[in-house]
Amino acid sequence: MISDDSNQPPESAGPSSEPDQAPEPSPAVARFKACRWHAKQEEQEYCSNRDVLPYAGKLSFAPEAWCPDCALYKLRRTPKKRARLEDEDDYRY
Repeated sequence: MISDDSNQPPESAGPSSEPDQAPEPSPAVARFKACRWHAKQEEQEYCSNRDVLPYAGKLSFAPEAWCPDCALYKLRRTPKKRARLEDEDDYRY
């Protein structure tokens, strides 16, 4: 007897065909990575704030537990480049 596989889904309909794409980070992780207290040591990311570190530690820090409503959150700022004055090289002693 010949089997009819026309009703079967194609085998390529499994997981997404692009496994190289990383999943979108959660809002907590995005906020954690933008925070000034974000620290990374030997592939381990954690919060280096002195109020959070004793409770969460470096190994068990979870952004979902700490970052959504963090009162200590401050965005990292890129330092602004100061305009050079023309007389900057002329030292006045």
